[in-house]
Amino acid sequence: MKSKFWNIIGIIAVIAAIVWVHNIQKEKIVNAGIKLENMDTSFKVGDDFYNYATNGWQKRNPIPDDYSRYGAFDVLRDTNLTRTREIAENDSGKIGTLYKIAMDVEKLNTDKTKPVAPQLAQIDALTREGLVEYLGRMHKFSSAFWGDGVALDEMDSEHFLYNIGQGGLGLSRDYYFDTDAKSIEVRKKYKEFIAKQMKNFGIDADVEKLYALEERMAKSFYPKEKLRDPHANYHKMSIAEVKEKFSGFDWDTFLNARGASAAEFINIGQPQAITESIAIMNDTDFDLIKTYLKYRIISSADSLLDDDTYEIAFDFYNRTMAGQKQQKPRWKRAVALIDDSLGEEVGRLYVEKYFSTDAKKRMQTLVKNLQRAYGDRIQNLNWMSDDTKKKALEKLSTFRAKIGFPDKWRDYSGLEIRNDSLWENMIRVAEFEDNFWIEKIGKKKDPNIWYMNAHEVNAYYDPSTNEICFPAGILQYPFFDMTADDAFNYGAIGAVIGHEMTHGFDDSGRHFDKDGNMKDWWTADDAQGFEVRANVMKEFFDKIKINDEVNANGEFTLGENLADYGGVTIAFDAYKKYGQPSGATANLTADMRFFIAYAGVWGQNIRPDEELRLTKIDEHSLGKNRVNGILPHINAWYDAFGITSGDALYLAPDERVKLW
Repeated sequence: MKSKFWNIIGIIAVIAAIVWVHNIQKEKIVNAGIKLENMDTSFKVGDDFYNYATNGWQKRNPIPDDYSRYGAFDVLRDTNLTRTREIAENDSGKIGTLYKIAMDVEKLNTDKTKPVAPQLAQIDALTREGLVEYLGRMHKFSSAFWGDGVALDEMDSEHFLYNIGQGGLGLSRDYYFDTDAKSIEVRKKYKEFIAKQMKNFGIDADVEKLYALEERMAKSFYPKEKLRDPHANYHKMSIAEVKEKFSGFDWDTFLNARGASAAEFINIGQPQAITESIAIMNDTDFDLIKTYLKYRIISSADSLLDDDTYEIAFDFYNRTMAGQKQQKPRWKRAVALIDDSLGEEVGRLYVEKYFSTDAKKRMQTLVKNLQRAYGDRIQNLNWMSDDTKKKALEKLSTFRAKIGFPDKWRDYSGLEIRNDSLWENMIRVAEFEDNFWIEKIGKKKDPNIWYMNAHEVNAYYDPSTNEICFPAGILQYPFFDMTADDAFNYGAIGAVIGHEMTHGFDDSGRHFDKDGNMKDWWTADDAQGFEVRANVMKEFFDKIKINDEVNANGEFTLGENLADYGGVTIAFDAYKKYGQPSGATANLTADMRFFIAYAGVWGQNIRPDEELRLTKIDEHSLGKNRVNGILPHINAWYDAFGITSGDALYLAPDERVKLW
C-alpha cells in the first residue's frame, strides 16, 4: 500500500554519497574509483561503450545459478543481505523469532500445505451472498478481482485517499496476449503450473476455465503504457458515485469488511477493469469463483510453506519465465521476508552499525550541487517560456531530500509474532501493515513516512510529496568511494541523484506541481515543446532490438530513459561547475572517468529469458541500453572521447534529445 513513486531500478537501485579526499596519489584515484580490470579496451569506445566500460567486470562475474540477472548493484545487495542475516541471527526479539520460523525447514515440510487449510475451508463454505463480505476481509492479506491501497490524493496531496485498481492475475497483462514465441510458451507452462499447484493442495480445478476467467479480466486492463499516465488513472468519486457507476456490488458491506468505512471518496484507477470484475462476480458459475479465490490464496502462500510447494512455484515463475537455474538459499529468502515484514526495525539496527553520519552530510552537499546545476540549465533553456521556467524552478527548490534513514521509526509493538506457522505469522504481518495504511484514509499526510527501508538498495522520487529519497543501504561502494575523486562520484551516484530529480520533470512527473498536486503548470506551447523533444527518445528506444521478435518499448520506458538522460546531463554540469577538478590518470581524463563511472553502475550479466520478461513488465530499460541508449544523446560524452560520425553509436546533433 505504498504511495506511488518512481525509483532508479525498481526491485533494486544504486546511489551513494560524495566526498573529496585531498592529497592522494593519482594512481589511487583510478584504483579506488575506476577499476581498470572492469573495462575491456578491445571494444571500441564509440561502437559499444557499455562493453568497453564493463565487459571486464562481466567476464569475472558470471551469473550465479540462483540469479537471472547479476550486476554491480546485486553485489552490494548481497552484502546488505549478509548484514541483515547477522542482525536477525543475533536478535532476541521479533526479527530473530520470525527469522527462526522462516528457517525451520523441518517444521515447514512437516506441516506441508496444512497452514492454509482454514482459509480454503472458509472459501468452501462461502455462498454467493457472502462473497462481498469475504472479499473485504481477504484483501487484508491477499487480493482477488482487483488490488487496492492507500496513498496521497494526487489532486489533494495533503490528504490520503483510498484507491482501487486492476489486479488479481497470475501473470502480467501482456503475457495473455503477446504472440512472440516465449509468451506462447509461458501461457502453456502457466496452465501446467496451475494444474500442478492446485493438485498439490488437493483441489480438482478446471484449469481452462480458470485461465479463461483471468484472460477475461486481463482484456479489461489498461495496457502498461497507459498505466504511466497519471490523468488516465485518476477517477476520484464519492461513495454515492461509486455505487451508481459500479452497481451490482454491495459497496457498504465491502468497505465495512475491508476496514475502509471511513472513506468518503475512492479513486477507481481503471474503471473498465472494476466494471468487468463485478460482472464476473455476478455472471460466473460460483464454483469457478471459489476456485479462483482459492488460487489467489495459494498464490499468496506458495513461498511460505514446504519445499515441494515452493519448488512448483519457483519452477514456473523463476526457472521458466526468468531463466533462473536454482533457488536462492533459504537464508536469503528468509532475510527478504524479514525485510518485507519488519523493515524499519531492521533498518534501525542496520544504520546503528553500518551508516556514517558523515556520508549523510556529504550527500546533502551533493544534492544541493545537483539542484544548483539543474536550476542553471532550466534558466538557460531556449525552448521554455519564462512563466514555465519560474514554476519549474519553484518546484526544484522545494524538493525535499530524505537521506540515510527516517527521523522517526515505525512502532512494531502492535505486531504479534507467534510460534505457530510462517503462513499465519505472515497473515498477521500483512494485516498489521494493512491497518497502518487503512487508518490513514482521509487523514493529513505524514512527511516522516519513508516508502523504502533504510537498508534498502534503492532510491525513489515521489511526485505527491515532491521528495527524493536515498536510503543508507546504498550509500556505499561500489557507487561511492571515499578515496575516489569527484569525477567518479559525480558520474556514479551524481547521475543517480539527477535521475531521481529528473523524475519530477519527466513525461509523468511534470504533471505534478511543487505541492505534489496533479496540476497543469505548463503553458500549452511549452507542453508541446516538451512532448516533441521527449518523442525523440521514445522513437530512438523503439528501434532497439531485444531479440529477433521483440523490440524495446520506447513509450513504456520513456520516463526512466528521460530520467537517465537528465541524470547524466545534470550530474556532469554539477561536476564541472561545483566539483573538485582532477587530472588525467592512466590515460583517462577526469571527464572520461565520469562517463565510465556512470556505465559501471549498470554493468551486469543477464539471461535472455529475463531480458524478455523485464521488457514486458519493467519500465526501466535493460542495463546495456541505459548506457548505449543514453550516452549518444549527451554532447559532453562525444567531447570526452572524441566520438565521430564513423562510430556506431554516433548520432547526428539534430537526432539527439535536446531537453535539459
